[in-house]
Amino acid sequence: MRRLLRLSGFLVLSLATMLAGCGKPDFSDAEKKTIASLALSTLPSLKPDTTNRFADVPAAAALGSTLFFDNSMSRDGTVSCSTCHKIDRQFQDDLPQAVGLARTNRRTMALAGVAYNAWFFWDGRRDSLWAQALTPLENPLEQAGNRAAYAHYIKARFGDRYERIFGPLPDLSTIPANAGPLGSDAERAAWNGMSDEQRDAVNRIFSNIGKAIAAFERSIMPQETRFDRFALDLATGAEPKGDDAFSDQEMQGLKLFIGKANCVTCHNGPRFTDNSFHNTGVPPVADLPLDRGRVDAVAQVEADPFNCLGAFRDGDPSACGELRFMVKDAPQLIRAYKTPSLRGAATRPPYMHAGQFSSLDEVVGHYTKAAPSVEGVSEIHPLELSDRERAALVAFLKTLAE
Repeated sequence: MRRLLRLSGFLVLSLATMLAGCGKPDFSDAEKKTIASLALSTLPSLKPDTTNRFADVPAAAALGSTLFFDNSMSRDGTVSCSTCHKIDRQFQDDLPQAVGLARTNRRTMALAGVAYNAWFFWDGRRDSLWAQALTPLENPLEQAGNRAAYAHYIKARFGDRYERIFGPLPDLSTIPANAGPLGSDAERAAWNGMSDEQRDAVNRIFSNIGKAIAAFERSIMPQETRFDRFALDLATGAEPKGDDAFSDQEMQGLKLFIGKANCVTCHNGPRFTDNSFHNTGVPPVADLPLDRGRVDAVAQVEADPFNCLGAFRDGDPSACGELRFMVKDAPQLIRAYKTPSLRGAATRPPYMHAGQFSSLDEVVGHYTKAAPSVEGVSEIHPLELSDRERAALVAFLKTLAE
C-alpha cells in the first residue's frame, strides 16, 4: 500500500510538472520591452506631409473622401477607389488579386495607418500617399481614366469645392476631352498635341486630386485590439480581465512571435511592419505576368513625374531623402515585397502580394519550410516549428484582429 501511495504521489508530481510546462510562459524584462514596443499606444503622431500642403486640410479630406467613393472617377463609371478598398473590409477586398475594370496581378493592401509609409504599393513604386492615389486612376486594369477627362470632370462637378481649397482652376476650354500620356493611342496623341502649358495645367489638377484623396486616407487608422490591452496590462503589472486575458496558447504564440519564430524581425513596431522590402521565397502565381517586386519598381518611382523630386511636390526638396538615397541596384531587391502590417490580418485572407496563401496556417507553414525563391535569394530559413507551435502562433496573430 505504501509503495502504491508513493507511486501515485510520483505520478501526480510528474503530471503537475508536465502541466506547468504547458502553462502560461513567463516573459523576461527584455521580452516585455519588446511587447510594449508593439502596442498601438506607442504609435507616434503623424508627421506633416511637407510634399502635400493640403494633407491636413479638412476641406481637402472631405473632397478626397467624395472622390474616393465616386464611381465616375473611372473610364466607364463603374469603379472607384472603394471598389477594391472596401470600407467594411478594412479597406481591402478579400480577393487574391484586385479587380477593377479587369484583374490585376496584386493583392489589395489594407489602408489603416497607410500614411506612415515611406513607400507605397507592394513594390514601393510610388514615394508619397498622394502619388500612389493617382496611379489606379490611369491604370487600364483599375480605373482606366485619363488626365484631361479627370480635369474636366473636377471642373464640371466639383469646381467650387476645388477652388476653395486649391485656388482658381485654369481655362480648360481648349483642352481635349480625353488626353493623357498613358491612355489609348488617340489619348496619347491628343496629349502630345497639347502645349507644355496645357499639360502642366492638367497635371496640376491631377496632382491635387491625389493630394485630396491622400488627405482623406490619412484619417484611416488602425484600431485597438486585445493584444494592445494585454500589452498595456503586461507593462503595468495589471491582471488582464475577461476577454482581454490571453489564453496559454496565445501567450505561447506571442513568445514564439518575438522569439524562436523571429517574426518580430520584420513585423515590428506598433503597426507590425518594418516598412521595408524582403524576398521571403513566396512562389509566383502561374497565370500572372512576371513579377520581380522591388527591383523593377526603382525605375518606376524615379520616372514618376509626381515623385518627391518632381514639379508638383509642395515644400522643400529636403523632404525627398528617401528617394534620393534609396537602394537602386542590389541582389536583395529581386522578388522583394513590402512587409505588410499584421494588424487585422487574421480577418483578411488570402495572404501575400498575390494572395498565394489562403490561411494564416499556410503562411506559417511557408515560413516553417522556407522553400527557396524562384529568383534571387530568400532571406528566411526553416523555423522547424511543431504543429502545436504553429497553432499557437496563429492563435496569437488572431489577437491582432479582435
